Amino acid sequence: MYNQLFYRILFSILSLPIFIYAIIKYLISGNNSEDLQQNLVVEKIAHALQQKYLYLKEHKTKQQLFKEAQHIYNRRNRYDDEQVTNDFTSFYKQLLFNNHLIFKVILAFPLFIVLSFYLNPMVRYIFERIIMAIVVIIGVITVVFTILYLSPMDAAYSILGPDATKDQIKQFNEAHNLNSPYLLQLWDAIKGVFTFDLGTTYKGNEVVTHAVAQRIPITLLLTLIALLIAIMIAIPIGVVSALKRNSWIDVILMTIALIGLSIPNFWQGLLFILAFSLKLNILPPSYMPDNPFSLILPTLVIGTAIAASITRMTRSSVLEVMRNDYVMTAYAKGLSTNQVVVRHILKNALIPIITLIGLLVAELLGGSAVTEQVFNINGIGRYIVQKQLVPDIPAVMGGVVYISIVISLVNLIIDIFYAVIDPKLRSEIKEKE
Repeated sequence: MYNQLFYRILFSILSLPIFIYAIIKYLISGNNSEDLQQNLVVEKIAHALQQKYLYLKEHKTKQQLFKEAQHIYNRRNRYDDEQVTNDFTSFYKQLLFNNHLIFKVILAFPLFIVLSFYLNPMVRYIFERIIMAIVVIIGVITVVFTILYLSPMDAAYSILGPDATKDQIKQFNEAHNLNSPYLLQLWDAIKGVFTFDLGTTYKGNEVVTHAVAQRIPITLLLTLIALLIAIMIAIPIGVVSALKRNSWIDVILMTIALIGLSIPNFWQGLLFILAFSLKLNILPPSYMPDNPFSLILPTLVIGTAIAASITRMTRSSVLEVMRNDYVMTAYAKGLSTNQVVVRHILKNALIPIITLIGLLVAELLGGSAVTEQVFNINGIGRYIVQKQLVPDIPAVMGGVVYISIVISLVNLIIDIFYAVIDPKLRSEIKEKE
């Protein structure tokens, strides 16, 4: 993305409105910007050219001589504000900096915005990540739609049943534009995602954006709560385990983390329901919107595996940083263990941990269907699984694509956070200025 070719193409596209306006005005004006002084100079140049070609014994018509003389005159005085030329380059420069400034600013406003991004290294870095996120989203739309389009399952047959007539199937396909060419359907899908209009579901005639908007908040809430709890527990445990390397504390903590990483979510969920709901009768066995305590069990199930992953990553990252010379230097200066850990070790060990957290967010949003099914949560993961069996293309597209949008936003935040905490990345960004 730092390639200058990308920005050259982008600037060329954004400068097209003002460039087209200049061409039209140049053609309408008829190049009537000549004056008497210019004509005299051109005639002198043409006379000199005539003498040159006579000496070289080359024949040139009067029209050719004046055309070449005019070209020489324009090239000489193109960048001289005191001289008037009638070529397009001078006309374009004069048009840009003289009359109707407000109108030209309106035409070139998108170009000015992108230039302001380009001139600031950090803003340019964020802008490039946003462009990459948009490209990823379009790629996800294309891949998901293509898979559903090539699916051997027939949506009309699945919804209408085996007793449906050919006329009913034809009417169903026409109502949902399923007879349209592949590229036209793909374009409608891409346009629908960015305009928040994916139409209605094949089954139930439900507005897709409304259905996704109802289900995605609970999935995001579970993911965020589980992630925050996992980070608050896992990072301190990982640091302690690294500082007490190969001790009995390290062995116990890593064994617990390995067990948490190995237990399947659905089995852990059933165990929690059996223990805390049926035996102890402490927490509700399924999710109820009016009862916040019903979020505890699914949050624990989701948080267990990610806490185990973050713990192991924190331990390995801290151990790697502890081997560096600047950590030994910090200890040699008399800093306490807490100061060394907070100021030097943890700060430099955060980068791989943050990378893992970004991957875990994607995993949680995409793989929450099992937990939602166990605890009867009407979330986006369960919704996608139910709809892809039809296959209900608008519903699946809506769920998958809007999850990818959330994941892209999370990755954008993580990339920005990288630039904040990593001095190497900051210096690389400034070098691109």
